[in-house]
Parts: sequence; structure tokens; C-alpha cells
Amino acid sequence: MSRLRSYLLATLALLPVVATAQGRPLQLEDYYRVREVGNPEMSPDGRWVAFTIGTRIEATNGTDHEVWVVPTDASSPARRISTAGAKAMSPKWTADGRLNFAQGSGEITIDLAHPDSAIESSMHRVPNAPPLPARYANRDGKLVAIVRDIPVEKRTRPARSEFEKRAEEHFKGVQFDWLPFASDGRPFPLPNRMDPELNPPQEIFVVERESKDLNPASRQLTTFGLRPTNVDWSPDGTTIVFTADSNYRTERKYARAELWTVGTSDGSLKRLTPDAKYDYTGAKFSPDGKWILTTRGLADDYVIAKKLTYGGANDLVLVPANGVGNPINLTTDWDYLPTQPFWSEDGKYVYFTGGIGGTQHLFRVPATGGPVQQVTRGERRLSAFSYDKGRTKMAFLTGVMERPAEISVANTDGSGETQLTHVHDAFTNEVALSRVEHVQFKSKDGTPIEGWLWWPIGYRADANVKSYPLIVSSHGGPHANDGYGFNFKNDYFAANGYFVLVTNFRSSTGYGEKFLWATWGAWGNKDGQDVMAGVDHVIAHYPIDARRVAAIGHSYGGFMTNWLITQYPSRFAAAVPGAGIVNWMSDYGNADIPITKEKEFFGAPWTVKGRETMLKQSPLIYADRVKAATLFIVGEVDQRVPYSETQQMYVALKKNGVPAKVIRYAGMPHSISGHWNQVHRMMSERGWVDLYSRAVSP
Repeated sequence: MSRLRSYLLATLALLPVVATAQGRPLQLEDYYRVREVGNPEMSPDGRWVAFTIGTRIEATNGTDHEVWVVPTDASSPARRISTAGAKAMSPKWTADGRLNFAQGSGEITIDLAHPDSAIESSMHRVPNAPPLPARYANRDGKLVAIVRDIPVEKRTRPARSEFEKRAEEHFKGVQFDWLPFASDGRPFPLPNRMDPELNPPQEIFVVERESKDLNPASRQLTTFGLRPTNVDWSPDGTTIVFTADSNYRTERKYARAELWTVGTSDGSLKRLTPDAKYDYTGAKFSPDGKWILTTRGLADDYVIAKKLTYGGANDLVLVPANGVGNPINLTTDWDYLPTQPFWSEDGKYVYFTGGIGGTQHLFRVPATGGPVQQVTRGERRLSAFSYDKGRTKMAFLTGVMERPAEISVANTDGSGETQLTHVHDAFTNEVALSRVEHVQFKSKDGTPIEGWLWWPIGYRADANVKSYPLIVSSHGGPHANDGYGFNFKNDYFAANGYFVLVTNFRSSTGYGEKFLWATWGAWGNKDGQDVMAGVDHVIAHYPIDARRVAAIGHSYGGFMTNWLITQYPSRFAAAVPGAGIVNWMSDYGNADIPITKEKEFFGAPWTVKGRETMLKQSPLIYADRVKAATLFIVGEVDQRVPYSETQQMYVALKKNGVPAKVIRYAGMPHSISGHWNQVHRMMSERGWVDLYSRAVSP
């Protein structure tokens, strides 16, 4: 039996300490009791919200989903509408107010006025079938735009002898001569996007609403040989807007979408955004048809070519639909990242979601310009918004620290908010979850930083335990953030006697553009100082033993963990980096995102500045400093941060006599998934930090 397993089994009887809050402490097996509430979909008339509940099943390593409905006036409890055990998902409302969802291998349609009269659709799902063409209805629903592949003529290939054919059949492996050839979580190698046979052009067709596919009455609208996305009809039906990348077959260029329009009567094509400076996401006509709403950011190739020291802003922009005049930037003075924008029905406002600090809320801005107005408020994260037909009501998921997410409804002005579901009440009544405290502190250079601290369950100021161990957890990205929402792993650590600190260090979203790009060219420096300022802050103000600090994190959080233990070696007793980069030089060619280095590290390895930056910011260069016992977590087929990164640091630590161990999960890409893996990982991480951060007597 390994030393780690022996120690873990020996300490299970001693931990956790008794909870002072109502209920028992969280246990690892409670992972299977936390259900997954999601996919809220409001009916067109605003009377119902359909949603899914997922139950984690240990025996199958999967999740069983059910479709439920609840009235928006909360006049009755939510009820399951799908058949028990039938694996139902993807609820969607039809225009006439019926509920459609996938169940088993088919689809079910239910009229909630007569819920017993479920109609099984004749359209059945075929496993591994290619996706159906995307369909976009016009305003009255009578016409539909379909985007589908246009097959190209097969190339003539040289004749081969029978021996050559056999030699080809004997070959086992892959061959490729294109970029990009890899993408994490997808089969290797990727299809060649430059090859029209493998990645054919797509065109827009117009068909009658009842048509399931192309028919003799269908009409091909475009012949431009690109791949349209984000299709939307003008209110009068005379024009269709879409996005497309005119350089998508150029392997040395990064994706950059432009705005295009096409006339529905004559197929006349117009590119509204010819400037190569920007990349456009989404396209929606205004209710009066005069403007197109889109999200605009600097194109990657522009940032690289101009050798910029920042990534630029993402803004909501109105582009004249006729192509005449300048765009209007609606969020010039709003220093955050707007997402999921849409028009109000009267065209007076543009609504969107966005994050400020650790929160996420709904905002709006006048379509004529003016200050951004916050619609919803509170220390929480709202997501998965869905609206009624008139955009007067909305349903959404509410994320808070104290419990898993539930569904609420409100008017789109934020008034009349009501929580509709109580899926987790039994769980939170039985289990005592950690107290989570919002903390604020200043970094080394005075920059304000935000974080959250989970308290150990059972903490009492008069207890015999005078100080506790600390786990500092760093988020991925780096351009992401931590914030309000239930975190099972952090609660699990807290239930076993740990303080847990998360920080939104520089490069995190939610704090403005200057904060977002503050680490450009020096990943690890200022953000590492931010994390350490948080560690110093909580040690100074809470009963935490400075000798018993552990660092954990995944992806960029894994890099941050590797960076912290090399730059602040005396501060950490244990570390668990998950999928963490240690050598930016090797990562450049091995990972599926060389773009991050070309942009934020000032160039590729064969440029002087790029090479110097990559070496300077590589934890491997400083591996001889590490003192923390380190457990490495990685996926076997990770192509975002390949296994070779972990192997390099593991070898370095073992060569320097530092306790180290690797857990490599079979078949897993960058995001290590599956319930068995999640539980095993949490158990292993806790066992490791128990062994090495609790080794010092309090």
C-alpha cells in the first residue's frame, strides 16, 4: 500500500471536524447527490419555463437527464414532463407554444394544455449522423434560409499498381501537411480546412417553411464559396445578413469573420466590413431594419502584425444595414466584455449580459447611444437567459456560493424576480456547506484585487486548533475569472479542515481592459504577485498556518501553480498543477493554440523577443528552486497543454529530489471529464495536500 493511501485511510477517521452549522459536513460521495439544473427555456407566451435536471450516475459514469416544466407565476411546483429513465434533453418551444424535446432516439412534442397527448415525432435520431443543415426562419415564419454544403468535384488521383495499393493498406498511422492539424478534444489530425473535398464551401438556400430539406421549389441564394454563419433576415424579408471569413482557406491566417448581406430577390452580395482590423461575432437586424447589431474585437492577425501590447476592447457595434455611414459603438465607455446581445422589441434598447468582478448580470444600452444601464443586481452570476416572444419576461440560472444553481424568472427590466425551482433544497438542508467570505486586498504595486475565502467547516475561535492549512486555487484562462457560484471541490476541501482562497488576479475578466491585458508579455509576474498578496492577506487576518499552504489549479491555473512554486519556493508545502505549461518553447509547437504565444509573448520562438519572453516565463527554467511536493494531473490526449509539459517538470523535480507524482487520465483531453475521473481526482488531490501540508504540526 502506498504511503499516500495509507496516510489518507489513517486520517479519514479524524476528519472533518464537527460542523457548527446545521447539517453534516460535505462528503465526497455527495458529488453524486448534486443534480445539474440547466437549459431554461421560456414559452413564447411567458407562462412556462422548461428545463432539464441531470442526475449523476456512478454505475454508468454518465448523467441521466429529464425534462421538467414549471409555471412562471410559481402557482404550482415544477413537474417532470419526460418519461422516467428515457434520457430526455434539449427542450425547445415551437412558435405555437408546444414543447419539443429529444427523448431516447426520437423526439416528443407536448401541448401543455393537454399534457397526456404527447406526440412522438416521426423524425428519429441516427447515431453519429452528420448534423442537419442550419435553418433560419424569416419574421413571419413562412420562409427559411438553409445553410448547407456544396459538394465539389472529386480530384482525379494518379493510378496505382496493385503493390502500391497493398502498401497503402498496410500503413498504420496518420499523415498531414496542413495547418491547423490539431484541436483539443477532437480526432487527430483535424480535416484539412483548405481541402474543398473535406471542408466544402457552403451556400444559403431559401425554402418554404414546411420543407425539411431542399426540394424543387428551393432557391440557391448565394454562390460566393465561403461558409456563412449567424444568419438573420431583415424585418421586410428583402435582405439576409450573415458573417463569413473570406480567408478561411488560408492556413497561415487566423479566423476573422466579416459582416455580409445578400438580397433575397436578386442574390446581390455586399461586404459591410472590409477593414481587416476587426473580427465580428453575431449579426442581428434592428426591428426597423436600418441597423445590424454585432460584437466587434481586434482581429488576431492585426494584433500580431502591429505588435500591439494589448488585445483591444470587445464592443457592441451598430453597422448601417445599407452599408452607408460609420458604425456606432454602443459600449465605448463600458470597460467590460458584452456577450449575447439582442434587441428590445421596440428597437429602443440593446440588451446583453456581462461580468463585473465575480458577478454576471443583464445590462442594456439605448440604441441611440448613451450610458450602459445595469438591469439585474446582486452578488451572484446569472446565466442561460431565455425570453418570451415579446421580450417582456425572462428566465435564467442563478449562481451563488451557498448552493447549486436554481432557475428564477423576472421581467426584463429586472422587476418581479421569483425563484421557480428548489431542486437542491433537500441537499442543502442536510449538508452544511462552507461559509464563503468576499475578500479584497492590494497587490504588491497597489492594484486592488478581489477574491473569495472558504472557511473550514467546524471552525470555532475557541477550538483547540489554533491555525488551519490553506489551499490557494487559481483559475484557468488566463482571460477568465472566478466568482459567484457553487464549487463542490472547494466545499469538499473546506469540509475537511481547509481554508480555500481563490483570487481574480490580473488578466482576469470583469475588471476592465487595463486589468485584462496587464500581464501581456509577462504571464506569471503581476498575476503571481496578486495571488501571493492574497495569501499574505489571509494569513495576516485569519487563523492560517503559513507553513501549511498548498497551490492547485488547472490549465492556466496549472501554469500559475508551477510558476508559484518556482518563484516563491519557501511559501508552499504542496502543489497540484493540472495540465500546466512549464516550457513555452515546446508548448508553442506541441499545443493547438500557438496564437497565444504569437500575441502575448511578442512572437514565435525564432524571433528574438518571442524566444526571450518564452524562456523567461517558463517555470521549467527555475525547477531547481522547487521545494513543494507536487502532484501533476494531466489528460492522456490533451492537445491544449500536452502531456509532455507535465513530463518535463516531473523529471526535473525527481532529478532534484522533490517528492513528485503524475496521474494521467486515460483518453482524456484538456478538460478531464467523467464522474469517475472527477471523484478520483478530488480524492487524490485531497490525499496529496493532506499528506504534505498537514505534515507540519500546528
